[in-house]
Amino acid sequence: MTKLAFLGLGVMGYPMAGHLQATGHEVCVYNRTTSKAEKWVGQHGGTHAPTPREAAEGADFVMSCVGNDDDLRSVCLGEDGAFAGMKAGATFVDHTTVSAKVTEELYAAAKEAGLGYVDAPISGGQAGAENGQLSIMCGGDEDVYAAAEPVMNTYAKLCRRIGGSGAGQMTKMANQIAIAGLVQGLSEALHFAEKAGLDGRSVVEVISQGAAGSWQMANRYETMLDDKFEHGFAVDWMRKDLGICLDTANENGASLPVTALVDQYYKDVQKMGGGRWDTSSLFKRLRKLG
Repeated sequence: MTKLAFLGLGVMGYPMAGHLQATGHEVCVYNRTTSKAEKWVGQHGGTHAPTPREAAEGADFVMSCVGNDDDLRSVCLGEDGAFAGMKAGATFVDHTTVSAKVTEELYAAAKEAGLGYVDAPISGGQAGAENGQLSIMCGGDEDVYAAAEPVMNTYAKLCRRIGGSGAGQMTKMANQIAIAGLVQGLSEALHFAEKAGLDGRSVVEVISQGAAGSWQMANRYETMLDDKFEHGFAVDWMRKDLGICLDTANENGASLPVTALVDQYYKDVQKMGGGRWDTSSLFKRLRKLG
């Protein structure tokens, strides 16, 4: 049994922490809204704490899955932050999608405090978290990652170290860049099929078996055609991630014209009131345009 802390019980963190507890680890959770932490304990067992620092005390590994750069800083740093409560030699594993800048900052702060730090953003959506089938892309020191990998494998389909600190976040950016283009392409294909008077389901049944096939096509086309957009990653969060991608591209010189365009299409979706719709709602935007 390993003593663990999990900070952040959103749609991803809640089931991830549950997998850890179910496999016999001793888990203490923290969530900004205490009632969510109490609900988790009632469902899964374990304990909860009122601050990240108290949750992290005595833990061998502290995992986090929060909202953005500022949220991550708040659970790591300061008098009530996890770093202040962690024992020497413990490891902090961050599953949040954040900037490379904050990752660099927290990696350095952890090093100075005698702690390990792994940036480990995730892909696979809510279903992946609930089923323990996430893809985890990691950056950090080799020995630190090697010790943390068996813990992450509790909820992973694939867990891999890509390189040094920040490499996990850079890989997640590549993931979001790829998704943006794929979802827009799928939306345009379905929109074209509708305008051509074709049955969208029949079209996808055929083209999904060839070179056009993708995870997005297999898992989202039916809900898209049914005008249902409450399945998975929200547009608001996607725009946050794409903003990180575009900022980083400005720094490293990468050219991301399609990503920049799709980001503006998601802005249109937000203006339609779709900030909490899932990312496949690009199709709804096209339907609105006629």
